[in-house]
Amino acid sequence: MTFAVLPDLQQLATPMAQPVPPCHPAGERSAFQRAARPVSTQAILTALLLPPLGLALAAIVLALMAWRGQRMAGLFAAIALAAQIGLATPLASGWLRASLERLVPDADGPDDTAAGAIIVLGADLVRTATGPDVGPLTLERMRAAAALHRRTGLPLLVTGGAVASGEQVAVAAVMARSFAADFGLPVRWIEPRARNTRENARLSAALLRQAEIGRAYAVTHAWHLPRALLSFRQAGFAVSPVGVRRALAPDGRASDFIPRPDHLARSWFYLREWAGLALYAWRGG
Repeated sequence: MTFAVLPDLQQLATPMAQPVPPCHPAGERSAFQRAARPVSTQAILTALLLPPLGLALAAIVLALMAWRGQRMAGLFAAIALAAQIGLATPLASGWLRASLERLVPDADGPDDTAAGAIIVLGADLVRTATGPDVGPLTLERMRAAAALHRRTGLPLLVTGGAVASGEQVAVAAVMARSFAADFGLPVRWIEPRARNTRENARLSAALLRQAEIGRAYAVTHAWHLPRALLSFRQAGFAVSPVGVRRALAPDGRASDFIPRPDHLARSWFYLREWAGLALYAWRGG
């Protein structure tokens, strides 16, 4: 709901694990860095239309209309504010998450003897005093992938480009470094160009096809799996889903109705997934 001249895919798809280069400061350039890009129209529209900003802007406009004498606008402004508060409750964020996870009921990583690799989709990065590091969402996916690797012995592929305009370090490069340093695991393929889930699937599939691998595990959060699986399906590549941290649906206890800022952020993630899923289905069929 995640940030130069790049080598050819042929260079990246080497059959042996490659040493992971360090993540360089912003002023340096490497094959695992991306040039800064302007903010995309899609990113701007996502910020403007989805809560919390979308509802806040709507409430402001409606409040101004009410101030100018349009009484019904005041009612709709109050509804927008109430919806904003509602989305900040664990009940709303939990329901949105469950609505996504129900779309992929069998996502516990069952044994797939035909799989030849493990694809780990990158998510977020965090800035630290010593440089970029994997964020909590990315780390959760890596931990699940590491467990799957130890169970199956399959090689790892990490995918993810820069997560924000102005950032040059690719998520995949930081993931590869963290796999080596924190898990003691080599990464065989590094895909550092994907800007979104659709490109995660398309570029990862291209790497694995060059290695004559036609099926793989796909590791991401359970709420992200519907869009990820649709993307792989549109790329014509077969995957077995591995859903990270599937949650329990809210049960209506009193604490589920108390608004919290972190649940407003979660609701944004899940609404973004629904919007992305609809957009991918509309674009790709």
